[in-house]
Amino acid sequence: MTIVDVRTPDPKRFIPGATGDWEVIVGMEVHAQVLSNSKLFSGASTEFGKPQNSNVSLVDAAMPGMLPVINEECVKQAVRTGLGLKAEINKRSLFDRKNYFYPDLPQGYQISQYKDPIVGEGKIVISLGPDRQGQFEDIEIGIERLHLEQDAGKSMHDQHATMSYVDLNRSGVALMEIVSKPDMRSSDEAKAYMTKLRSIVRYLGTCDGNMDEGSMRADVNVSVRRPGEAFGTRCEIKNVNSIRFIGQAIEYEARRQIGILEDGGTIDQETRLFDPNKGETRSMRSKEDAHDYRYFPDPDLLPLEFDDAFVKALEADLPELPDDKKERFVRELGLSVYDASVLVSEKAIADYFEAVAAGRDGKTAANWVINDLLGALNRTGKDIEQTPVSPAQLGAIIDLIKAGTISGKIAKDLFEIVLTEGGDPAEIVESRGMKQVTDTGAIEKAVDEIIAANPEQVEKVKAKPTMAAWFVGQVMKATGGKANPQAVQALVKAKLGIEE
Repeated sequence: MTIVDVRTPDPKRFIPGATGDWEVIVGMEVHAQVLSNSKLFSGASTEFGKPQNSNVSLVDAAMPGMLPVINEECVKQAVRTGLGLKAEINKRSLFDRKNYFYPDLPQGYQISQYKDPIVGEGKIVISLGPDRQGQFEDIEIGIERLHLEQDAGKSMHDQHATMSYVDLNRSGVALMEIVSKPDMRSSDEAKAYMTKLRSIVRYLGTCDGNMDEGSMRADVNVSVRRPGEAFGTRCEIKNVNSIRFIGQAIEYEARRQIGILEDGGTIDQETRLFDPNKGETRSMRSKEDAHDYRYFPDPDLLPLEFDDAFVKALEADLPELPDDKKERFVRELGLSVYDASVLVSEKAIADYFEAVAAGRDGKTAANWVINDLLGALNRTGKDIEQTPVSPAQLGAIIDLIKAGTISGKIAKDLFEIVLTEGGDPAEIVESRGMKQVTDTGAIEKAVDEIIAANPEQVEKVKAKPTMAAWFVGQVMKATGGKANPQAVQALVKAKLGIEE
């Protein structure tokens, strides 16, 4: 491909070196496992966690005479992903053989796509921020291509003292290799890109994005240059399986290359591995070029061809994607860009929020979901799928506040009870006597007692009316937070002679 620099050098992203500023250039090749019940060219299961070599067909094991047969669902998933990336869909593509030897590659080659991929150029918009002014910076990252290929097996070197074993469960599993353009200029941009890409494929249902299971991993290409100069020599960091590790690998690799160049050395184009325990990259092998793989069209597979109707049918069934959902939350529900960004970051969070917000005030629902629910889940190390508070329960708490049955303070206590014990919020309020006190006679009695017991504070209020808030707090404390706050404020001001 022809590399085009589409970014203007930005001083706030420069890396200071001993001899001046440097700019890091990052591109990524993300391998996303296609969500499908069977593999790309066989009917073997793709279920994760099965015993070694139990998801293996004769095709996956490369037995003589076994021919690949394309899985239509994998093709559909690739097209759906391409549409989600606003990319060009190529209605004719070719499968090639990428030849190399490795013990966990039974065929001695990988079936992939080289010059004619199923998906062409697209784009992803990432958002960095908010900054100190609460603003976000949107950056467009180009997608070079998406192609389908089969995964290799897994070599296991820790099962025996003198031998290595091979597990072929992953052999033949369908992968989408999503190749970005070298448009990223910092580790933060790279992490935001991976986060956004993961979110998109999860919304689409084309990849589960479980990086800890190997369903999504990245090869990260890193080079450095003086700002405004030509691209430098890149190094590829293979199989990084964590967004945090992606950031750490880029930071280390950029510094390593800058150090070599400032010492008068040159960068060797090579493949490296990231060691998360040491926080550093190490050399793995010299970087191969395309000719090293001796690509040629796979003679067992016809060209993959489909028509506009096939693409349009898939397009018509696409879900609402994160950017569109965020824009709708801001436009229709009046949410801030920040709150909308948090809520759409994961499809499960967005679905939960929409269930809570249905028929209720969107801003109130957003505050409870972001601050209380997600905050509680973060403290306990759970994700939204493991939440002990259902949308119906959280919605019921919000309804009780709106109806005046409970105060905001009581609502916080009620949420903690539902979080730890479960139960119906309305029944809990009734059975535990948590209803808000709205009887003005009872509230007035409490106000009179607080005023009578604090004559010095009364004198202070005459000089500084804002001190009335102290009395409001004391009354709320005396009533266990059950008094209606608005009624307390009104009575305190009336008793102290403070004009509205």
